[in-house]
Amino acid sequence: MSSVMLQEAKCAYIIIIMAVYWCTEVIPLAVTSLMPVVFFPLLGVQSSKSVCLQYLNDTNMLFVGGLIVAISVEQWNLHKRIALRVLLILGVKPALLMLGFMIVTAFLSMWISNTATTAMMVPIVQAVLDQMDNTEYDVTMMEQATGNGQVPDDPRSSEEKKMRKRVCKGMTLCVCYAASIGGTATLTGTGPNMVLKGQMNQLYPNNNDIVNFASWFGFAFPNMILMLVLAWLWLQCSFMGLNFKKSWGCGTERTAKEKAAYNVLKAEMKKLGPISYAEFNVLLMFVLLVLLWFSRHPGFVKGWAARLFPEGEKYITDSAPAVFIALLLFILPANKPKFIGWNPIMSDPEQPFLSAPLLDWNVVQRKMPWSIVLLLGGGFALADNSGLSAWLGHQMTPLGSIPPWAIATVLSLIIAVFTECTSNVATATLFLPVFSSMVRIHPLYVMLPGTLSASFAFMLPVATPPNAIVFSYGHIRVLDMLSIAFILKYGENLLLAECFQSTWKILWAVTTTLCPSVTRC
Repeated sequence: MSSVMLQEAKCAYIIIIMAVYWCTEVIPLAVTSLMPVVFFPLLGVQSSKSVCLQYLNDTNMLFVGGLIVAISVEQWNLHKRIALRVLLILGVKPALLMLGFMIVTAFLSMWISNTATTAMMVPIVQAVLDQMDNTEYDVTMMEQATGNGQVPDDPRSSEEKKMRKRVCKGMTLCVCYAASIGGTATLTGTGPNMVLKGQMNQLYPNNNDIVNFASWFGFAFPNMILMLVLAWLWLQCSFMGLNFKKSWGCGTERTAKEKAAYNVLKAEMKKLGPISYAEFNVLLMFVLLVLLWFSRHPGFVKGWAARLFPEGEKYITDSAPAVFIALLLFILPANKPKFIGWNPIMSDPEQPFLSAPLLDWNVVQRKMPWSIVLLLGGGFALADNSGLSAWLGHQMTPLGSIPPWAIATVLSLIIAVFTECTSNVATATLFLPVFSSMVRIHPLYVMLPGTLSASFAFMLPVATPPNAIVFSYGHIRVLDMLSIAFILKYGENLLLAECFQSTWKILWAVTTTLCPSVTRC
């Protein structure tokens, strides 16, 4: 056996162990991700210095910077204010209420973690459902008491109870599904997206930053909108039926339940009070970061990196503005500065001269998902110069006779199955390097749809944390998730493959123009 083949076999051995540990979770996922630091040097695959560099590379710094900004949004409840405001604007008709929950959840998941978004949204959904149920109970009691003077223990019919159960299932499921779908829209929205960017940088270092925030958003955001609408329609039909007049309630007055739901949202909004100085600053920093990401290297014109700095496109990546805004959050004050005047009698002795910053490191340390950072680093270490991915890709040469669209579709479906039983980040980490090395197929042709498929973990409570959070509220059973999610999951995967084929010519033109080095057809 040649030395090259021996090195690939050693790497395969480590990957198999890590894959088994990731699937079975015999030890924490993050701890499994540290195995390359120990075994790669011992087996002579890579030096310790090379392996350790992958755990905090450019992609991981982008992820950390984006998460720090997201933590500041959570810290000051800005995400809750946005959610309640949108829900009050959209209204509380059944269809619009579900759509409102999904839009808000998807939008927030684009910027903060799917888990944090779901954990914030589900209590709001539960409060609305409880108030609607209590109001329905009170109204029914009053009607029956007025009619015959006798009030049963629970005056609601069995059909009304079944309908309430269906509404509860639909309203809670829509949150976890929207969180998973929404996270695909931005590069920092969910782990698999960062895995794709990191793998492209590792495997194709001269790719001219083809996968950046702006290019990913241009590809993924329209797909996210389409998938979100499809999920909303499917949940609407599955749990609330096709009675659009009842669901939409166009031109009709609000029922007692709808008024109760609106009052709950309004009361929650009132608790937040007027927007604070800290919230305004965090919102300003958030908007500034998004603008910096979009305008750094938009592709069709020179961005600020090239215009303001010599060789800026070469040296500046999306991680630079993310860390810059993160630094500002530790500097800017949380309270409006009050300057000491000339008259000492007018000054407030209890008001400190220096205000606390918008963000405190203890908060970041507590809320930062360090396990995901290590998980990403472990994946980048596996992809870095091990040679196994290229060898596996070469073994797939016989697949060259199959149409590329069929290969991309089948591989996406394989990931869709695998992501139900292990972490979506681990799934992307295992499969994407192999897919990228397939001979005669452009790497992004299979990596892009595969990355999105890794996030469509809808079928099991253990598939992703948002599913587990929703399941813990007791409205749904595993059978409910399986029956609803099976059609939704694979329907969306097939639709994604079809949409990807129709837009691939545009993406291909962009790819070959910006990055000829990765073109292998």
